[in-house]
Order: sequence, then structure tokens, then C-alpha cells
Amino acid sequence: MTQFSSFVLKETLHILRDRRTMLILFGMPVVMMLLFGFAISTDVRDVRTIIVLSSQDQQTQRLVEALSASEYFDIQRVASTPAEAERLIRSQQADLAIVFGQRFANGGSGVQLIVDGADPNMAQQYANYASQILASHAGRGSGGGGGISTKLLYNPQMQSSYNFVPGIMGMLLMLICAMMTSISIVKEKERGTMEVLLVSPVRPLMIIVAKVVPYLVLAFLILAAILLMSRYVLGVPLAGSLFWIVSVSGIYIVMALALGLLISSVAKTQLVALLMSAMMLLLPSVLLSGMMFPVESMPTPLQYVSAVMPPRYYIQAMRSLMVMGAGIGSILPEVLTLVGMAALFLTIALLTFKKRLE
Repeated sequence: MTQFSSFVLKETLHILRDRRTMLILFGMPVVMMLLFGFAISTDVRDVRTIIVLSSQDQQTQRLVEALSASEYFDIQRVASTPAEAERLIRSQQADLAIVFGQRFANGGSGVQLIVDGADPNMAQQYANYASQILASHAGRGSGGGGGISTKLLYNPQMQSSYNFVPGIMGMLLMLICAMMTSISIVKEKERGTMEVLLVSPVRPLMIIVAKVVPYLVLAFLILAAILLMSRYVLGVPLAGSLFWIVSVSGIYIVMALALGLLISSVAKTQLVALLMSAMMLLLPSVLLSGMMFPVESMPTPLQYVSAVMPPRYYIQAMRSLMVMGAGIGSILPEVLTLVGMAALFLTIALLTFKKRLE
């Protein structure tokens, strides 16, 4: 045990003395959280809006005031006809036109939304936000407007950080744990110090565990920092049990460390390990995990590829726990999948670990 502790202490001191590694480990999470939480946002703000009124009744006027009072829409002007509103959108003077039909307040003609569809995702956002406000206000009091009331669950403020933060957690923990672990072991091979480790009295399994333990501790520190930032800086709630959030994250961290060990057993140089980590983890984690784009919207072949991406299951679990406040029972399939992946990666990594250098 004394020899094992010495290996752990050696690796810990090596990490702490490397300023570049420490900058990556603790600087990357902070920068990524701030970027995705504030700079990269899909929140709707100040949409240039044209109003088309066929009548100046009290109900319609109340809805226009509700739109104007919200932070989402900036009423530019009132147009006389839908054709005029469409012309303003085509000339890039507006993003959205809301056309109130005749006798709208009396349950007659409804509302038409004319949206700039050059960016389909944002166009859908504009329409959803406008429909939400119109439906919620039209459902009050006398009059009509269809009497439809919509209640938005879990994210009533429609903040994009609610969606991004669980995704950032999955991406950062995967990159930091897998990439740093893989580079650490490959670095020993390049420097020629792996021979010294392999001829020591400590078994190869203990060598692997000793190199992983410091990164395991650092990963939990980074997880704590991410949770604190998400709660107190970005305002993302921790609606679910903190115990299960940390427990599921622990399973994911172990799985990511096992994947890093697997990469290190295959790669022969730090550059190869870095490229493998980036190509296998970075781009797929961002594009195919459901972090940025819904998995259901992807083509069928990419959905199959997404099914083998570990961050997909962690992100789904964190969204359920953090935002929806779900219990462990509702995310049991995701947890079991992560446990199976961790066991698989760890088994393959141990089997491929070479006791004698080639």
C-alpha cells in the first residue's frame, strides 16, 4: 500500500506542477460554462415585430401591449395589410409579423404569424414565443382569442442555459477525464519511464489505478465547480436529488477514465492520443449527443451512431435530474447503459495493457 500511495503522490505532484495541465483542467470548464451560458445562447431577445390590425378592439390591444411589454419582442410599427408586413420582412426591416384577423376578440378569425425563415431554428423560436404569449393572455378574461392557455413546464423563462448546462457537463467531464488520462500514460511511454514502472514491484493494475486516482479526484472537484457555477451564476436549478446527480456523474467519470485508459493502450504518442481523443470525443460529443441538436431530428444512420455515444445518456440523465427533478427510477436505463459502458471500456483497457513494452 505504501508503494501504491507513492505512485499516487508522484502522479498528483506531476499534475500540480504542470501549469498547462492545471490551466486546461480548471480553466476550460469556467470558460466553456461562461461561453455556453451567456455568449452562445438561443434565447429570443428583441425580435423586430410588425403588427397588422384589422380592428382596434380592446382584446387585440391588450395582446399587443403584452407582446410589447415582454423582453422578447420589439414592436417596430403597425402595418395596414399582411402584404405590407411581408414586404418589410423581405427587406430585412423586421423578423416577425403578427396578423390579427377581423373580429379576433369575438372568436372570429385567428392570428397569423409571418416569420423570416432564413434561419429555421430561430424562426421556430420566434413563432413558439409569440404563440406562448398570445395563448396565455388570450385565455384570460372575457372575449376570445380562442381561449387557449399554455403552461410551459420546467423552464417557464425559456432560458437556453437549462438545455446547455447538462450538455456542457457531459462534454467537459468526458474530454478532461478521457483526454488527460490517455495523454498521461502515453507520456510515460514517450519518455521511456514506463519501463521503470513495469519492473517495479507494483502490479500493472495498481500502476493504472495509481495514475487514474488523481484525475478521479480532480474530476469531482471540477464537477463541484460546474454545479456551483450552473446554480449561482447561470441560474440553472438543481431540482432533483443532489446525491443522485453526484452519483450518476461519478459513474460517468469512471466510464470516461476507462475510455482514456483504452485510448492510451492503443496510442503510441501523445499526438496520436490527443487526435484520437479529439476525433472520437470532442466532435461527437457536441454534434451527436443531443447537446446542441435533438437526436430525434437526426437522420436514422446518425441516430444509430448517437446510440453508442456515452455523453448522450449522461446528458439525458442530467436534464431529467437537474431541470425536471426526476427520480432515479426514471433514468435507470441511462444509468445502466453508462455502467455497462464503463465495465466494457475498463475490461478492454486492462486486457490490452502491455506488461512488457514492444
